[in-house]
Amino acid sequence: MSNTSARIAIAYHSGYGHTAKQAEAVAAGAASVPGTVTDLVLLDELTDDIWDRLAAADAIIFGAPTYFGSPSAVFKAFAEASVKIWAADLGWRDKIAAGFTNSKAMSGDKLNSLVDLAVFAAQHGMIWVGLDVYPGWAESTASIEDLNRLGSWLGAMAQSDADLSAEKAPPATDLRTAAALGARVATVTQRHLRGGALAA
Repeated sequence: MSNTSARIAIAYHSGYGHTAKQAEAVAAGAASVPGTVTDLVLLDELTDDIWDRLAAADAIIFGAPTYFGSPSAVFKAFAEASVKIWAADLGWRDKIAAGFTNSKAMSGDKLNSLVDLAVFAAQHGMIWVGLDVYPGWAESTASIEDLNRLGSWLGAMAQSDADLSAEKAPPATDLRTAAALGARVATVTQRHLRGGALAA
């Protein structure tokens, strides 16, 4: 078994701070798995350092707010700029990938954003990991506090009321769901690394 730590980068944009809280929860979940190192990578300004940090990662978890049913323009600019990675023999090939998003509406067409993130990862030759949690808040006896209350499997969703600051939203249940995604990605990445080491 390899003693190398799994390096998980959380590459995200946050318009008003709510998605940043979600990103922090993803990172905390990943870091809770022993042998994992996390790196929060803010995408507001695309520097050489950002590309180097993503190249060094074993997994990249992509995150963006959902605006008008798709990831934010800042995230889209990052995605388009990544063509240089794609053109260099699929430089992110076989890295583990996952995604998360936040919007003010319960739906907000967040699924479309996660589909965008998954297709983006697929075009880079990455291996997508979804959320392995049953839907919460889906029965008459269920609670809004349930894990995965928004019922997503492709990635982690969060909802933040428009009149609440990032200090108060998204709610704790959505942050716990984000942490669950981070932990799953860390676990899968470690298995992936061990399998690669055995095959070498």
